[in-house]
Amino acid sequence: MIAKYGFNATLTARPGMGDRLVDLLLTGLDEGSPGASEHCVVYLVSRSASAPDVVHVTEGWSSEEDHHRIFAGEAAQAIVAQLDGLLAKESEYTDYVPVRAKAAF
Repeated sequence: MIAKYGFNATLTARPGMGDRLVDLLLTGLDEGSPGASEHCVVYLVSRSASAPDVVHVTEGWSSEEDHHRIFAGEAAQAIVAQLDGLLAKESEYTDYVPVRAKAAF
């Protein structure tokens, strides 16, 4: 499947909460969670090399509609509800249309 819609999010945890933020975001890969959906073709959680409380999430989806539908679901909203207590400031989002990619894990 090819990603036709995607976004990057930069989330800044409260000081010392970067590990908890990463752990929460990685639950997005659990069975029944958004990253485990057949429509999610990329779900990458990364940390800043210089600021451990800054976390980046890159997602690629089969379509924008699929992303919005899955994101509106109970599993995704449960993750979002837990974010507020961990974040130092509002997250920054950039949406995009993938052109070409390669990933090997």
